[in-house]
Amino acid sequence: MSGSITEIETYGVERIPDADRTARPLDLFRVAFGGANTFATCVLGAFPILFGLSFWQGLAATVLGLVVGALILAPLSLFGPLNGTNNAVSSSAHLGVHGRVVGSFLSLLTAIAFFSISVWSSGDALVGGAHRLMGLPDTDLSYAVAYAVFAVLVLVVCVYGFRFMLFVNKIAVAAASALFVLGVFAFAGDFDPSYAGAIGPGDPLFWPSFIGAALIVLSNPVSFGAFLGDWSRYIPASTPRRRVMAAAFLSQIATILPFLFGLTTASIIATKAAEYVDPAAPNYVGGLLAISPGWYFVPVCLIALIGGMSTGTTSLYGTGLDFSSVFPRFSRVRATVFIGTLSILFIFVGRFAANLTQSISTFATLIITCTAPWMVIMMIGYVTRRGWYDAEALQVFNRRQHGGRYWFTHGWNWRGMSAWLVSAGVALAFVNLPGQFVGPLGDLAGGVDVSLPLGLAVAALLYLALLTAFPEPREVYGPQGPRLVRAADTPVLPITAATEPVA
Repeated sequence: MSGSITEIETYGVERIPDADRTARPLDLFRVAFGGANTFATCVLGAFPILFGLSFWQGLAATVLGLVVGALILAPLSLFGPLNGTNNAVSSSAHLGVHGRVVGSFLSLLTAIAFFSISVWSSGDALVGGAHRLMGLPDTDLSYAVAYAVFAVLVLVVCVYGFRFMLFVNKIAVAAASALFVLGVFAFAGDFDPSYAGAIGPGDPLFWPSFIGAALIVLSNPVSFGAFLGDWSRYIPASTPRRRVMAAAFLSQIATILPFLFGLTTASIIATKAAEYVDPAAPNYVGGLLAISPGWYFVPVCLIALIGGMSTGTTSLYGTGLDFSSVFPRFSRVRATVFIGTLSILFIFVGRFAANLTQSISTFATLIITCTAPWMVIMMIGYVTRRGWYDAEALQVFNRRQHGGRYWFTHGWNWRGMSAWLVSAGVALAFVNLPGQFVGPLGDLAGGVDVSLPLGLAVAALLYLALLTAFPEPREVYGPQGPRLVRAADTPVLPITAATEPVA
């Protein structure tokens, strides 16, 4: 990672050389926190109010979701320093060298969804603030220009790579946090902590609303699971694992700041401008501008610009990296430009032609529902392998080779793949997002969305059961052998060139 911030990063998903792995856990904290310290997180923070909860009930749901989500996310930070590559490549050890495309596909879809949300929410805030502050026409052309400028800025940062992204996030973490804190002075006079909400503990909708709000908050840290390795791979392998996990955990706990900003301002909007928190057509950004004092319009625009840059860069950087890993003929830069261009086209078509701005949030939630079981499989695999991996065997797919410890059955580990497919399918079947998406079994829990915890539990139990009933080859476990499960004396094929025959 040597060189200046304007030196274009050339590394793809190959193992980062030890000499260039000079990042610290603090850098991981800055990138992960910066990527969530944005308007998009504020919007998620408003959901407890949209669901009818009081301020204190909403705060309890937020804290619960945030802590549980951060605990689920933290172990995913270990794969980057250990293997020097991203998490999708590391998943080869548990899904097979071909099965690792599952992680790449999930992170690709997640990144495009969150990049779109970032550009839309930030662009809307910029145009809305400029309209209120300077009388800028509130037209489609204004929004189009804002989206285009914003998206291109994000793409430029991503092309330069990790050092430039880290530089942006160093500024964003301090600046956006200060602007959120400034909001205390902007809204202190209007805030009422006794805001009662629309439903009480005795209402039959209370627990479905409380759990639903907590799960929405939980989905935010979970959404980073596929990307943590993109940034932590620059941390030296010798770094204490507890420090790396602590950085990932605390980066999400710190997002209580934008979550609390969203929760607090949403309670004010519900009191002073209730039309903006109509669950059928919520408009948090519009409501925020409606209740903000005139002097806070500029900070709102700055939050939109700075925070949106953080979310956009962390999403798109991982997208280009993963695309280059699936199609090695693309360099990281070319893959980033290609995917970035497609994402920008999607943003414009989705906003102006197909009106996808509401449904993209649902789409992102469904992708996260499928990502959470994948994360559990990675964590259990890490535990059973005692944190031991063969860095060379992980790169078999990228080098277009065959064989190695993680070849399993023609490049697929059916144990991990089966556990993921079944658990993701069960989770999707139990999704309950009223008015957006309800799975075929979504009403069985009395209106409560149990998709995410159910997916996590099924993935854990099924994967352990398959590893026990159908042991993996002893060689995948390293010198100390397996933990919790058995191993089989199955021979492992040697790594060969792609043109050589292999069983």
